[in-house]
Amino acid sequence: MGQDVRSPRGPRCIALVGPFQSGKTTLLEAILARTGAIPRAGSVDAGTSVGDATPEARHHKMTVGLTAATTNFMGDSYTFLDCPGSVEFAHDMRAVLPAVDAAVVVCEADEKKLPQLQIILRELEELKIPRFLFLNKIDRASQRIRETLATLQPASRVPLVLRQIPIWKDELIEGFVDLALERAFIYREHKASEVIALEGGNLDREKEARFSMLEKLADHDDALMEQLLEDIQPPRDAVFDDLARELREGLICPVLLGAAARENGVLRLMKALRHESPGVAETARRLGVPDTKDALGYVFKTLHSQHGGKLSLTRLLAGHLDDGATLQSSSGGSSRISGILAVNGAYDTKRASAEAGDTVALAKLDPIKTGDTVSNGKTPPAALITIEPTAPVLAISIAATDRKDDVKLGQAMARLHEEDPSLVVVQNAQTHDTVLWGQGEMHLRVAGERLRDRFGVKVTSHPPGIGYQETIRKPITQRGRHKKQSGGHGQFGDVVLDIRPLPRGDGFKFAEKVVGGAVPRNYIPAVEEGVVDGLARGPLGFPVTDVQVTLTDGSYHSVDSSDLAFRTAARIGLNEGLPQCQPVLLEPIHMVEIVCPTDATARINAILSARRGQILGFDTRDGWSGWDCVRAMMPEAEIGELIVELRSATAGAGSFTRQFDHMAEVTGRAADQIIAAHQHAA
Repeated sequence: MGQDVRSPRGPRCIALVGPFQSGKTTLLEAILARTGAIPRAGSVDAGTSVGDATPEARHHKMTVGLTAATTNFMGDSYTFLDCPGSVEFAHDMRAVLPAVDAAVVVCEADEKKLPQLQIILRELEELKIPRFLFLNKIDRASQRIRETLATLQPASRVPLVLRQIPIWKDELIEGFVDLALERAFIYREHKASEVIALEGGNLDREKEARFSMLEKLADHDDALMEQLLEDIQPPRDAVFDDLARELREGLICPVLLGAAARENGVLRLMKALRHESPGVAETARRLGVPDTKDALGYVFKTLHSQHGGKLSLTRLLAGHLDDGATLQSSSGGSSRISGILAVNGAYDTKRASAEAGDTVALAKLDPIKTGDTVSNGKTPPAALITIEPTAPVLAISIAATDRKDDVKLGQAMARLHEEDPSLVVVQNAQTHDTVLWGQGEMHLRVAGERLRDRFGVKVTSHPPGIGYQETIRKPITQRGRHKKQSGGHGQFGDVVLDIRPLPRGDGFKFAEKVVGGAVPRNYIPAVEEGVVDGLARGPLGFPVTDVQVTLTDGSYHSVDSSDLAFRTAARIGLNEGLPQCQPVLLEPIHMVEIVCPTDATARINAILSARRGQILGFDTRDGWSGWDCVRAMMPEAEIGELIVELRSATAGAGSFTRQFDHMAEVTGRAADQIIAAHQHAA
C-alpha cells in the first residue's frame, strides 16, 4: 500500500500527550501551520500559540487545560487534542483518551522524564489506545538514536519500533531515513523536507535498522518471519500493512523523529497517522458502541465561556447529529442543542450538523456533564466510559474577599468542578471552612486565577484546619445545676453526670441510670442534647470524643423545670467536669501510600521521617517496573504540603493516597503549640 490513498476512515481524533514541557503545544502549532490551518506557527513563549490560549496558560507558559484544534490533511479531517503534561492537570488527558482514535506521545531524550513517560504510556496501554512516539527536539540530540531508544524502552511494555533513523552531519542531525519507505530526507526549517539519494554510510545504516524493524514486526507475522529467514525482501505494501495492523492491535509503538519548533518531521507524522491510525469505526468497536441508527457521542470536556455559556466538547462515535436535536444523557439529563461549533481553539465556527468521527462543541447542554454518553434517541444511552478522578492531594481553605460574593463563589466553584472534576469542594463541618482540594500547588493556583479572572470572584486562602479533637483520661462524677428566677416561671434543672473515658475510636455514648423519677423521663433527651453541646468544645478548645456520659441522678421542679433548663444544666455539668478529667489532645493519623520511582525511594523515606511519619515498609509497585510503593502512618498536620516535596523528589512523577486511620494523643510542647495556635486563631 505504501503511500497510496486508502479508503476514508472518517474524521479522526488524535490526542497529543507526553511529559511536562516535552513540546506538545509546539507540535500542535507546527501541525496546524504545515497543514494550512493557520498562516504560521505561533509560539508558547511569545503567547501567540493556538494552544495555551487562556490567560492562566499564557501567564505560566504551560498547558493547564485541554486545547482542541481541527485541520485537514490530504482531504481528511483531524482533530488534535493537546493534553496537559503536568500530572496536576492529568484529568483532562484521562477524560479524553478513551474516545480518541490514536495518540501521539511527545517526548525527548531525557532520562529524568522517564517516570512521567511511563505513567502516560501505561494509561494508553490499559485503554488499548494505538500510539506513536514522537521523539521531539531531535535537533538537540546528544546521543545516538539506539542509545535513546534503549533509555526509553523501559517505559513501554510493548516494543518501541524505530520508524526512522537520523542523518548526522558534524555531530548534528540534518535529516532522517524513513525505514518503511526506504527513502532519505534532509530537514528544511518551516518547509517540507527534501528527498536525497540514499547511499553510502546512510544506506548501510538504513539496511541494518530496517532489518531490526522488520524483526520486531515478524514477531507477530509468521509469513514475514519466513521471508527474513530466507533472506527475501518483503513487499513494501506488506510492511506498511504490518505496521498499521500491529499499531492498532497494540503490539508495537512506532517511533518517529522530529523537531516541532522547526516543523521538522511533521509531515512524516501526519502521513503515518493518515495511513496507519484507525478511524472512528475501530474506536466505536473498542468502546462497545451498540449497533444503532441514533447518534451517539461522548462528552470529554465541559467549558464555561464568559459570553457563549456552557460548551460540551463531544466526540461523535456513531450516527448523524443536527443542530437543535434533543440529547439524552447516560446520567439521566436531557437537553436541546443550541449550536454545534467546530473545535478550532476558539470554538466560534458554527456548523449545521456533525457526522460520526467529528469532534465538536455542543452549546448550552446544561444538565449534561463531562463523562456523559449522549444520544439523540428516545431513551438515555448506557454509559460507554467511566472516568474516576484521581484522589486529590492538596487542599486550601478559601473564602470570598467580599462577603457579598459568597453566593457567586458557590456558583463559580460548581462550574469549576464541572470543567475539572479533579477539583473537589468540601465543607468542613468542624471548622466551617470551604475547602478546595486539588492535584497540586499549581492546580490550586490556576483554580484561584480562574475564579478571579473568568468568574469575577476574588478569594482569600489559607491552609485548611486540622481535625484535632480531645479526650479524657480520668473519670469523675459531676453535678450540673441551672437555677434562674426572673418573675413568673423560673428555670430549674439539676443533673448528676458520670463522665468516663472510652477506648480510642469509640466516639460518644450516652446512658441513663436514673431511679425514682429524680429526673422525669421526658427531660432525658434534653439532657443528652446538653451533653452534646458541652462536647462540641472541650477545655482545650476542640471537640471531645471517646467519652461516655451517664445521667445517674438529679432533681426537678414541677413548675420551673423545662427541656431548656435541663439542657443548660447538662452543658454546665460537662463544662465544669471535663477540665477535671485530665483532658488530652488528639490528632488524626492517616495511612499514606506513596508510589515513586525506585531511585527516589530513599529520598521519600527521608521526607516521611522528617514529617513524623512512621514507615511501615515498602514493596515493588505491582506491575510497574522500576517503581516502589511506600506505606507509612502520618499525622494529618504533616501531610499538608507533602505532595510538593514528593513531586520535587520524583521529577513530578510521584503521588500518594491517604486514608484516615486513627486518632493519637499529642502531649508536651507539640500539644502546647497546637493549643496556643488554635486559641490565637479563635
